[in-house]
Amino acid sequence: MRVIIQRTSSASVTTSNQLVGKIGHGMLVLLGIEEADTQEDLEWLSKKIVQLRIFADENGNMNRDIKEVEGDILLVSQFTLHAKTKKGNRPSFIKAARPEQAIPLYENMIVQLEKDLGKTIQTGEFGAMMDISLVNSGPVTIFIDSKNKE
Repeated sequence: MRVIIQRTSSASVTTSNQLVGKIGHGMLVLLGIEEADTQEDLEWLSKKIVQLRIFADENGNMNRDIKEVEGDILLVSQFTLHAKTKKGNRPSFIKAARPEQAIPLYENMIVQLEKDLGKTIQTGEFGAMMDISLVNSGPVTIFIDSKNKE
């Protein structure tokens, strides 16, 4: 699994001109699921997201996690995080998981994040064409890959 985490002042996702998820202070988490991903990847990544210290303390240093600042999470599936661009100019998404595998893992990630965060999260709509609005605070953008544990 791969994620792009963006610290937000606000973020929202719409599909077919309908608002489906919206947060203020917190994280927009773009999640890419590949064929080799498992529940173990999901659990490791969820804990890493929730414990990631990217929010400012009283001295302005990134020392607080999302629970400490009572932030929210907006989770959006994004298979394009597994794009391969080595050959030619058209990305290949061969490593991205097919919906029959990705949907259950995406749904399990929602449950796991809510458990680890201790509250309901907001989400996009799996497989839909979505428009995402974001005010990136900082800017702070972090990439994590569960296979490399980095």
